Order: sequence, then structure tokens, then C-alpha cells
Amino acid sequence: MADLLLSRRAALAGALSLGGAALAGCNRGEEAEPRVPASAMTLQEAVAGEWRPPEDKARDAWRHPAETLDFFGLKPGMTVVEMWPGAGWYTDILAPYLAASNGKLYAANLQPSDPASVEVVEAYRQKLRSRPRLYGEVEITAFGPTSGPIAPAGTADLVLTFRNIHNWMAGGIVDKAFADAFAALKPGGVFGVVEHRAEPGGVQDPAAASGYVDQAYVIRLGQEAGFILDRTSEINANPRDTKDHPFGVWTLPPVGRTSPRGEPVDPDFDRSRYEAIGESDRMTLRFVKPT
Repeated sequence: MADLLLSRRAALAGALSLGGAALAGCNRGEEAEPRVPASAMTLQEAVAGEWRPPEDKARDAWRHPAETLDFFGLKPGMTVVEMWPGAGWYTDILAPYLAASNGKLYAANLQPSDPASVEVVEAYRQKLRSRPRLYGEVEITAFGPTSGPIAPAGTADLVLTFRNIHNWMAGGIVDKAFADAFAALKPGGVFGVVEHRAEPGGVQDPAAASGYVDQAYVIRLGQEAGFILDRTSEINANPRDTKDHPFGVWTLPPVGRTSPRGEPVDPDFDRSRYEAIGESDRMTLRFVKPT
């Protein structure tokens, strides 16, 4: 749990263990609302939106948001839950897209339990308030050790999470995450998961200290929760990722750690090898709640 709390604080500096986006640009209340289509926008328009920070768009080459959301089956007018959205990297795509088509977004953010988590949630809330016409009426719920439903039971078409499985394993709440997603979905609804992928065949660390998780393990978690694995995709694969980095997945961009967590930056650490690899190799899994 201590590692998880450190991840929450890291979100304030720029990321939630790669599970969220940079907080830069969250407090933009003084800016004018961007121009958005008067009618339903396409997914490509949402991804290309002028409201998305340049540093977020620069990561599209690794995160493939349009292809990933299309694989999960995002459509206009859906009810969607994003679990642990961090600072809102994907929210900047999902919320405008759904708001333009009378859809609904629930953001199941951190369950406030300490000053750091409260600050993360408040920064996210202020981001949404800064541009109400753009983001629409996003409903903020919570996910954590003792949280209630992430959305009304049986109402969601999609539940999505991006690179959070390792955080939930570290916090001992991964089984609850799958159960809460299952409860929120309609029969036939989809739980879309993207996660850092470990080399197959190894022994899974229950706390996922490296940030990497075995794909077969995640599939088993889904099946034990009642889901059916519908499809997998290599959209977010990176075959250059050797997964043997000194500081786990956080050695790679965008974090680029040069020393163990909590220690000062090592100015002599050569990051060039890891910058050449790019962001992590990731599994992309589409689970379905049985009808």
C-alpha cells in the first residue's frame, strides 16, 4: 500500500504510475472553451481535438487511443466508466466524444483517503469544471478498498482502465476492481483493459513490483470475476521492450526513472537505451459480461 500511496503522489507531479496523464494543463480555467462540433463528433475528431495538450498528443504513437477505443467498441451515446482516470489523459477524448452524443461518462477516481489522493481528485474535478461545455456532465465516483459502486449496477456499456492493474495488485484490490466493473456493466457490456505485459511463463509477483503483469494472469482474473475473454489485440504491443529494466517499467518513458523510488535522480544514469525502446509493451484485452 505504501507503494500505491507514492504512486498517488507521483500523479501530482505528472503521472499515476503510468496509469494517468500529466497534470500539466489541468488548471486552465482562464482559457476560453475550445470549438467543438455542434453535433456528434467522430472518435478521430475527439483524438485530434485542439483542447488536448501537445504533450498528450505526443504519446498517441504509443497509446493508440483511436484504435484502442474502437477495439473496445466505443460508440456515440454509450454509458462509459473510466476507472482511475488519473489526471484525465483519456478523459480528454472520452468526455467530449460522449458529451457531443448525449452519452454518459462516470469517472471512478481514487477513493479519497489521504491528502495526496484528495488533491488528485480535486485537480481532476477542477479540470472538468474549467470547460463544462467541452466535458459535459461527467459524474465522479470512486474506486478503492472500501468504495461503493463505480456506477449504477447494470447500466454501463463499457468499463475501461488503462495501466492500472499493477496498482490494484499492489494495493490488494485487484479482485474488487474486476468485481466492481462486472457489477456496473449491462449484460453484454465490455470491460476493456490495457496493462504493461510481462514476459510469459514467469511467476507472477502478487504485488507487481516491476509494473509488469502476466497476460494469462489478467485473463484468469477476468474469468474468475465472471467475464468471458472476447478478444485480444496487439495494438499496444512494443516488441522492443525487454522488460528487464533496473527500475521496472518506470525506467522507460514517460517516467524515465534513473534511481530507485524515493532516491535522488542519478545524473550519470544513461537513459538513451530506454528512450530508444519507447513506452512499454502492453496487453489489450476485451472482456464481455455474459448475457
